[in-house]
Amino acid sequence: MSDREQHKWWQTAAVYQVYPRSFRDTTGDGVGDLQGIIDKMDYLSDTLGVDAFWMSPFYPSPMADFGYDVSDYCDVHPMFGDLSTFDQLVACAHEAGLKVIIDFVPNHSSDHHPWFIESRSSRENPRRDWYVWRDPKPDGSPPNNWLSVFGGSAWELDDRTGQYYLHSFLKEQPDLNWRNPAVKAAMLDNMRFWLDRNVDGFRIDTALFIMKDPAARDNPPNAGGSPHLHKSLGAYDAQVHLHDQGHADVHQVFREVRALLEEYEPPRMASGEMHVFDWYELGSYYGVELDELSMPTNFGLLEAPWTARGIRGVVDGVEAAIPQRAWPNYVLGSHDDERLATRLGEHGSRQAAVLLLTLRGSPTLYYGDELGMREAEIPPDRRQDPWSMTEPSLGRDGCRTPMQWSPEPAAGFTSAHEPWLPVGGDHAVRNVRCQLLDPDSHLNLYRRLLSLRRGSAALRTGSYLPVDRVPPECFVFERSQGTERVLVAVNFTPEPLSIDTSGFAGRIAVSTHRVSEGNEVGRALHLLPYEAVVVV
Repeated sequence: MSDREQHKWWQTAAVYQVYPRSFRDTTGDGVGDLQGIIDKMDYLSDTLGVDAFWMSPFYPSPMADFGYDVSDYCDVHPMFGDLSTFDQLVACAHEAGLKVIIDFVPNHSSDHHPWFIESRSSRENPRRDWYVWRDPKPDGSPPNNWLSVFGGSAWELDDRTGQYYLHSFLKEQPDLNWRNPAVKAAMLDNMRFWLDRNVDGFRIDTALFIMKDPAARDNPPNAGGSPHLHKSLGAYDAQVHLHDQGHADVHQVFREVRALLEEYEPPRMASGEMHVFDWYELGSYYGVELDELSMPTNFGLLEAPWTARGIRGVVDGVEAAIPQRAWPNYVLGSHDDERLATRLGEHGSRQAAVLLLTLRGSPTLYYGDELGMREAEIPPDRRQDPWSMTEPSLGRDGCRTPMQWSPEPAAGFTSAHEPWLPVGGDHAVRNVRCQLLDPDSHLNLYRRLLSLRRGSAALRTGSYLPVDRVPPECFVFERSQGTERVLVAVNFTPEPLSIDTSGFAGRIAVSTHRVSEGNEVGRALHLLPYEAVVVV
């Protein structure tokens, strides 16, 4: 039996995140659409060589938070297409050998959703309890001290009914009450709608938020001052978010989601967005019997110092903590984070490509990172992200700019005079067309890594073993499956280094410095400054 037959598809897949608004516009309105993804399907499957893609929300929405405020869970926003286009997208993906994962937003809906319109109409409405409503304190203030991730109180007073509703994010995103069995049933039915349309899985947005403390107790102060997420969120970090998310009852919800997924063949999956940096806690969301999330999303490499010790600390910690037979995963970029190449620079972003695609576990690539796209400077009059309106330093527009397909003025993204966000200033060089012609480019490094990974059982599903007797500035590990052995080494310094490789003979198959590729490795491996290599 092959390694692919022994493992679920998501355990061998390299996943690519598509931000639909920014991938490819086919209508000329300056906003990407589902047809644009269809038109670029061969880029994903053949040119780049990933195995699956995850799409950020495409649902009907007022776009207060660009689709993470859903007004209809079972349709497509007209700017992206319609359900028939979606069905065509899934069919084309499957024909190309790609799996399709969609974003699911269960913690909150839009305040334009019919459920919330009914809920806020009166205290007696049958859907009142579909959302989280509380009376004010005697002095009229909010029910407790919970904060919105986007700033200010998490409670909004509804003047008509005299109660506050909970919104963990924008006030336009009221939190659903998952303790109401009717809400849970309705949301599972919404998932079933897309499963019946043959999606292969879900990325569950803000997965920990769906279950809070039923007593709605105040959060304690954060005396240590450490950020809740992997970046500081200002006032939000003033609290330990003990009661407004991650209540133990969330495990039962995840078990019910998993049970739904297992009704379907071929196998379906669910990952969950959760910013948890205690690896044993993160591992708990796989479930004791591996009956919860297929993969709780691991943001550890975004948090780690970019050093040999920092990266190895995360990897070894995850490997030690997650349940036996659970499958790790790693991300290094997303629609919420500063661009990888801006955070880590030229050398670091190339090292990141090697690590992401060779560590044990399922990697998720963020669109454009394979080009080394940089964080774009967004003029104040072109900002779109609601977060940037109140906290410009936390704005996420710079990592969501249009995909750079060509050196043309709009980067081949759109025929519109002005796309929804400005094209990155580096698009004349960092684009697919130009990088395909440059063997030393970011894109061709990713292509070589993905090709090697696809053909290697050791890299797809093999074991992980760190190598100890190396310079402290190097992270070195071995992946093995049966008789196949692969050695990965990363030099984090500006100096050349040598590693004793007695007992491991091979050649450098992929390097961040292409000049090294093909070199034979015997008793020693010689690394150039900042070089990362894969030896087979």
